[in-house]
Amino acid sequence: MPAVIEHIDAIARRKGRDVLHVIFHTSLSRAFDWEAWPARRRIIAWLDAQAIGWTPCGHVASASFMCSYRGQIYIDVPFDETHPDYRRVRDYLEHPDGTMAIDGARFCYYPFDEAMKNAHHDAPGFWERWAEEV
Repeated sequence: MPAVIEHIDAIARRKGRDVLHVIFHTSLSRAFDWEAWPARRRIIAWLDAQAIGWTPCGHVASASFMCSYRGQIYIDVPFDETHPDYRRVRDYLEHPDGTMAIDGARFCYYPFDEAMKNAHHDAPGFWERWAEEV
């Protein structure tokens, strides 16, 4: 079923803060089934069990290239070392030395300041005009 998946930078601008997301190391094969990717399924199951919000998210938006969806997920927890939900997510996804605890996944944050560099994408009609020019 078709779905609109928000870019991670757009989520950061909407939230007004740095954001967390998980990307998955995947084959470049077009036949890749991101829904069945074990690391993704495991992380989503844990987030659901912990009642931590998440949603699919796209790569950083760009007017010069497009990326297909590869299973990335935004985690609706502030990037704040003092926040208990952040610490739970971090401790689940990373070892104490910062390496990933789950093979095939990468825990990332996207800074709000970087997201603001694409604020012009939020102007009404931006993507429609872009599509007409391509």
